Amino acid sequence: MKSFREIAAAAFHLARPLTGDGGNLDAEQLREEMAACIEGKGGDIATRNRTMQIGARYATLTAPARQRFFDVLAGFDVDRDEVNIAIAGVEHALDAADRADAERRLRAALVPPRVRLLRAFNSLPSGVKFLVEMRADLLDLVKTAPELRPLETDLKELLASWFDLGFLDMRRISWDAPASLLEKLGHYEAVHEVRGWLDLKNRLDADRRCFAFMHPAMPDEPLIFVEVALTTEMTGEMASLLDQRAPTTDPAQATNAIFYSISNCQRGLDGISFGNALIKRVVQELAHEFRHLRTFVTLSPMPRFREWVETQGGSDGAAEGLKAMFVNRGWSRDPGAAATLKVPLMQLAAHYLLEAKRGKRAFDPVAQFHLSNGARLERINWLADTSAKGMRESAGMMVNYLYRLDQIDDNQVAYMLDGRIVANPHVTALLAPPRRPATGPPLPHR
Repeated sequence: MKSFREIAAAAFHLARPLTGDGGNLDAEQLREEMAACIEGKGGDIATRNRTMQIGARYATLTAPARQRFFDVLAGFDVDRDEVNIAIAGVEHALDAADRADAERRLRAALVPPRVRLLRAFNSLPSGVKFLVEMRADLLDLVKTAPELRPLETDLKELLASWFDLGFLDMRRISWDAPASLLEKLGHYEAVHEVRGWLDLKNRLDADRRCFAFMHPAMPDEPLIFVEVALTTEMTGEMASLLDQRAPTTDPAQATNAIFYSISNCQRGLDGISFGNALIKRVVQELAHEFRHLRTFVTLSPMPRFREWVETQGGSDGAAEGLKAMFVNRGWSRDPGAAATLKVPLMQLAAHYLLEAKRGKRAFDPVAQFHLSNGARLERINWLADTSAKGMRESAGMMVNYLYRLDQIDDNQVAYMLDGRIVANPHVTALLAPPRRPATGPPLPHR
């Protein structure tokens, strides 16, 4: 990784390198070096050099050795005795000034010493990117090493403070952007795969927009980006949006902004939310630029629909029939099969989006994201994405979530407080038992 290589180059001249190859680690020596960094032995320059050395060492480690590295770092935890003494100081403070001093000492005692080392990495060349990538490694490790979770939480809290929305710049990315940045868009696109440079160029044409959040400490790395199509109608299928042969339209005449892809780019920033703010900023930007725009709507997948369908039971064989349908992915190309499945699958999609919940929240992660941002569930689109991924995850269906600027706040409050989903009546009407052919797969019992 580039940041690791830079740190390694800066640390090359150090007199006392940490020993061991990529699969081995002298844990005791590492512990001594970390302790010296945390304590600031030898002053600022010595501490910076040691920090570079530790970062350079980390870059060479294999995954198992990195876990041992984190085990050592996690060991620099809070001193429980010091915390208890500080708590007692607060409890026995004699006056307001004494209490303020005792609370300050308590706050300091509650910060693990390892946080000082994490902060020191921030001062290195590309240090922020280093820490983002380090947390990505940690997120993978905590699945099997839960004892590292407190360390991962410390790092997440640091990154959340450094990546506060006030520090982020929203940038429009056009075809004139550096090739390295365009290449990253293709790499990070998580919803609709970019199929080469011509596909990417089409997505950045005059009637398209792409906006990203960037951070000053990572100026060449998008944190998250959204792709938007400017159209004259509410689009209900992907093929026309991604058709490279379609004529470019005049964006000044567009009445609809279709948000058709939003991708998080940095695994190490998982759990630090940017999407809500990005969408709202983009809506404001587009509304200011194009006076005819009236409708801001997404064209979104249902990535967990198949998973949900396969968990549904029913005494009349509904689940088995639908599972067989998912196995036979060619059903969408058979007009008879598609006509038979349309009504029951559309109804299942409505049940999935409106009634499948985790507590009060939508089961589907994309629905959860847009509903919590104040969108309205506007329309379910039949066979809107017949790509292999679209068929595998969503049975080819996609969803329009509508952002009405005068209703966002009310919708958000209704969903976040009560779990109430605001939806177009055409969607809620699908919850009624449909009239379907006898050969169609029955629906699961409600």
